[in-house]
Amino acid sequence: MKHLFFLLLAPAAITVQAQEPATAAAPTGKYTSYGDAITPDGAMSMAEFEAAAARTDSLGVKLAAEILGSCSKKGCWMNVKMTDGTPMMVRFRDYGFFVPKGGLEGKLAVLQGRARKEETSVSMLRHYAEDAGKSKEEIAAITQPQISWKFEADGVLIKE
Repeated sequence: MKHLFFLLLAPAAITVQAQEPATAAAPTGKYTSYGDAITPDGAMSMAEFEAAAARTDSLGVKLAAEILGSCSKKGCWMNVKMTDGTPMMVRFRDYGFFVPKGGLEGKLAVLQGRARKEETSVSMLRHYAEDAGKSKEEIAAITQPQISWKFEADGVLIKE
């Protein structure tokens, strides 16, 4: 009888041990979805992401972040704000979806996908600056490659 009781409780004990650590409370409100269907539940804050990312070069994550802007030509990328105010580039898996070309600044996004450190070449930085509508002088001032966090999103929610 003891063994039967143990067998019945063992799965519950394993489930309790295997739970993920608590993350930031899910942002509430109405969202517009792009790409794979996701929910805002369990999204990390940018500060939590940066703490977890300090120990690695690549991280699968669901992240809540403020949008700084998006590609003004197609909506094929957007930038979200890191805690120090610098942008993190967000691209969309296999260019399978796009976000609006404007009006996203300051809005909350929930991103699900993979973040990794990458070097961006001068030519690509200039291309992104052109897409963002920067002046010829600003584009010409880009002379060094940049190592920064990039995010490839499978799905995106944008709070309305």
